[in-house]
Amino acid sequence: MDVNEILTRYLAGERSFQQVNLLEAELTNANLSGADFSYADLRQTRLGKTNFHQACLRETDLSEAILWGTDLSQADLYRAILREADLTGAKLTQARLDEANLIKASLCGANLHGAKLSRVLLIKADFRPSSDQLTDLGYAVLTGADLSYADLRATSLYHANLDGAKLCRANLSQGIQWGDMAADLTEASLQGADLSYANLNGAILRGANLCGADLTGAILTDADLEGAIMPDGNVAG
Repeated sequence: MDVNEILTRYLAGERSFQQVNLLEAELTNANLSGADFSYADLRQTRLGKTNFHQACLRETDLSEAILWGTDLSQADLYRAILREADLTGAKLTQARLDEANLIKASLCGANLHGAKLSRVLLIKADFRPSSDQLTDLGYAVLTGADLSYADLRATSLYHANLDGAKLCRANLSQGIQWGDMAADLTEASLQGADLSYANLNGAILRGANLCGADLTGAILTDADLEGAIMPDGNVAG
């Protein structure tokens, strides 16, 4: 099944495209809202600006796919493979990404507000702002996620749940290239998180819960910890 056939069938009312092979295909600016592409092979596809709102992409292989500005809001990406995918400016609000593989993925300027990312692999993922917008992980569920070495500078993690997450050597520092904006972890939950050797220079951690977190070697210079619950259970002044 090729791209033209999929679009024709979609317009005719069909929504099931499970296990389809679209390796290296181009499917930009299309409307595929609510379509089922679970278990499909979409490696190296160009899907920029396509509407996948509420689509099912469970265990779909999107390795190295280009998803610039793609609408994946409320999409089901459970265990999807997005290794080295480019999701710059993508809309992933309330999307399900539990156990997905996003190693080395680019999420610059993506909107993940309220997304579910439990046990997701985000090793060396790039969350820096894009040229026109910040990356939003506010209220996202990242319990047990692996964000080791991730670039989270100037990212909003307001009220995010990072309990048990791995942030070893992650970069959450303040950066002059974004007007000195810092990673915002206000009221985030980081209970039992691994923040060893993470760069939190200038990060906002007001009211955050760091109970039981590992801060071995972490850089906390100029970090705002007012009201934060520290690893030993004491509240910072």
